[in-house]
Amino acid sequence: MQRRADAIDAALLRALIDDPDATNIAVAEATGLARNTVRSRLSRYAEEQTLRTFERRIDPAFLGYPLSAYVVTKVTQRKLTSVSQALGDIPEVIEVQGLSGLNDLLVYVVARDADDLYRVAGRILATDGVKRTNTGLVMRELVSYRISQLIGAPDSRGE
Repeated sequence: MQRRADAIDAALLRALIDDPDATNIAVAEATGLARNTVRSRLSRYAEEQTLRTFERRIDPAFLGYPLSAYVVTKVTQRKLTSVSQALGDIPEVIEVQGLSGLNDLLVYVVARDADDLYRVAGRILATDGVKRTNTGLVMRELVSYRISQLIGAPDSRGE
């Protein structure tokens, strides 16, 4: 069973959201926790892979990829592993989520322009084991990635 955040974790995570580049000393001062506690918890987060990579903070547009899209993909089930590996070899594929229901994968891609997106979507469709795709261009972000609202939130199941 995976460990769940406690009050100390909540304080540390809020401080890191406020200032992701803060030193351990600055986090300790902001939270009122001992430096050793901060250092210990941050080490535990690294071991448990609680915190995501720095990569998630980089805007693809800054790297020359201003377009983003979701490619909903249907695959041959017995080829799911090889399809996933092949998608991982496409540089413009940023993330792949496995789905339940009518479709199998939600593939988040970025592109330099519309022609580049067409090429990337075609490469996904040409992958052995991919049966069908449907591409939706992201027009604008309406709710940015967020998680701070869950820190210390009461459990809706009453737990």
